[in-house]
Amino acid sequence: MLFKEVIGQETIKEHLIHEIREDKVAQSQLFHGKMGYGTLPLALAFIQYLFCENKAESDSCGKCSSCRKVSELQHPDLHFFFPVVQAITKSSSKHLQDWRDQIRESAYFDLYEWTQRIDGRERKPIISADESIEIIRKTTLKSFEGGHKVYVIWMAEEMNAICSNKLLKLLEEPPERSLFLLLCESIDGILPTILSRMQIVSIPRIQDGELTSYLVQKTMIDIETAQSCTSFSEGDYITATSQLKQQENADFLEIFKNLMRFGYKKDVNAMLDWADYTSQQSKEKQKLFVVYALHLIRQSNLINYTPGALVKLSQDEAYFLSNFAKFINGKNIQAFMQTMNDIYYHLERNANPRIVFTHLIFQVMRYIHM
Repeated sequence: MLFKEVIGQETIKEHLIHEIREDKVAQSQLFHGKMGYGTLPLALAFIQYLFCENKAESDSCGKCSSCRKVSELQHPDLHFFFPVVQAITKSSSKHLQDWRDQIRESAYFDLYEWTQRIDGRERKPIISADESIEIIRKTTLKSFEGGHKVYVIWMAEEMNAICSNKLLKLLEEPPERSLFLLLCESIDGILPTILSRMQIVSIPRIQDGELTSYLVQKTMIDIETAQSCTSFSEGDYITATSQLKQQENADFLEIFKNLMRFGYKKDVNAMLDWADYTSQQSKEKQKLFVVYALHLIRQSNLINYTPGALVKLSQDEAYFLSNFAKFINGKNIQAFMQTMNDIYYHLERNANPRIVFTHLIFQVMRYIHM
């Protein structure tokens, strides 16, 4: 992957290029940021630039033998490790073709999308102790092409404790001309002893203008829809494209309207029906709805407390919020935000969705009357 194919992130690109050109590449690095921000694409572009035989100032050539091998994920000195479902296999190598297929389709994907690809039952994948043995074994092999050997551990927070502890010594003292790239969304899931051994590169959200421009060029949507989608996604390309792909924005708005209306009216039967309907949607749609609800609550707060602020909404959303925004205030905004974040957390961890959404609508009933 070329750096120019990564959406935005110009500051991070300059940092990574400077590392290589100045020969100051830390051997153990942790790229921390949501996968939708471009964490994996940045890593792939970084690796391709490292291996490139004809580096330009701002990008790899994309044409040399090394660039082609990295682009095709076939370079003999590039190794990938990622979560797998233990009931299917304990080794990433068994899913290497799936991994290549996924990246060829799009390097912007998250653990949920990866799990869907490798397991129809969507069981939780992890990186186990067996994988750490394979990683250690591969570090003992000589470089095929006499240069760097690169080891990418994707979603490193999914390493279990045994795996993490087995890799401590290796990450502290990597073999000569080896590069370990750990990619993660949550630092909280990484052992402190591993963090202390890593150079951390924080990947920020994609800037609104850059994401909006990319969506317009990539999907040919109008700029108003792209701006609304960008604001909703909060700089996360995966969230933005999921919304566009499923064409559910209008549906989300109606679900949000009903959530607030039924809660305001204290119509218990309608509230329970709402929870039942929402709990029957796909897990991905449920998570996207919670993100969308957070977006509308934030936009309501902007309308109320920051007159003249740039509020990015579709025409239907703007019309609804012109009447609804007054119900979001200083007494309930924090409660709304915290509850929505809690709901997302529990959905991520496979909580019963009917219980989760029943809890949500009764909390909304309380907050909206504050």
